[in-house]
Amino acid sequence: MESPRHFADLPPWHDRTQKLEVAAVRREAPEVATVTFRVAGGGWFRYLPGQFITLELPTPGGTVLRSYTLSSTPSRPLTIAVTVKAQRDSIGTRWMLDHLKPGDRLQAYGPAGAFSFHHHPAERYLFVAAGSGVTPMLSMARWAEDAGAAVDIAFVVCARTPADLIARADLEAMAARDPRLALAFVVKSPEAGAAWTGYRGRLSLPMLRLMAPDLAEREVFCCGPSGFMDDVRAMLAEAGGDPARFHTESFHPEAEAPAVPAAPADAPSGRVYFTLSDLDVPAGEGETILLMARGAGLNIPSGCTMGLCGTCKVRCLSGETVMAHQGGIREDEIAEGFVLACCTRPVGRVEIEV
Repeated sequence: MESPRHFADLPPWHDRTQKLEVAAVRREAPEVATVTFRVAGGGWFRYLPGQFITLELPTPGGTVLRSYTLSSTPSRPLTIAVTVKAQRDSIGTRWMLDHLKPGDRLQAYGPAGAFSFHHHPAERYLFVAAGSGVTPMLSMARWAEDAGAAVDIAFVVCARTPADLIARADLEAMAARDPRLALAFVVKSPEAGAAWTGYRGRLSLPMLRLMAPDLAEREVFCCGPSGFMDDVRAMLAEAGGDPARFHTESFHPEAEAPAVPAAPADAPSGRVYFTLSDLDVPAGEGETILLMARGAGLNIPSGCTMGLCGTCKVRCLSGETVMAHQGGIREDEIAEGFVLACCTRPVGRVEIEV
């Protein structure tokens, strides 16, 4: 066994040069598992609680890209974890549950995303989750506990049955340790013959008012099926909550992809020289670097194509570009010359490391 090394002596994980290695797979609920990863070859992870990664999964039908919110906390930087639930039509998640085992390695991209309470500091929060939507708030709650953050969290978790409650034991243990974490479970159908002391039925505004009487004054984070999030949004509006303090997690933007600013009228025509491929490609009307690469027969891995997931990150070696993203790239990466190919256009001639 290799001697342990302090994470300060290890490099931070780099998604372009290092893969993830499965450290453990733990079953959580029916069709749900938590997969814990470490950096293959050694390293540590930096991210915000609530962010996600995109995994490249080698399914029998071909490689697919799937984004999963991290359920782990950055206060424990030597590993990251995703808690995944297979739906009836799942492809990538189904493959993960059936095949992943310790020692397996995967290509991954990220972390990315703006769904984190670090962007919305407050003294009191309301977390509302359904199903596997609990994962980003689980990450935030774990970080708050580890960091000793002086925040009050009302945490509401909804599921079909008690057996479907993800991370129930972990959440109950956290609530028992910290009186500032008020935990409430809501299930549609308690199990026959088993005692259930939580809420029953569908989540409603009267329930929310019992769980958090001051809910209109809290910063609210919500994650789950789109219909569930719409219902919670309506409840908060009826309670007098500020819509600007209601935050939802979705890998599909609420609006269209951000418009990439046009180059100045007097700017030279856009061109991209893909250095590793030795291809010089002129930019078509409104074309992004990703579209230019595809048109030239080059493969830049991409996921959301909306500037969210960070999968299409490439390095600009020279020249000027314009980019409009939605949280898929960090400021330090931009400073190092990286851009998101899906939402970046060249201004004049640029060199891209592809």
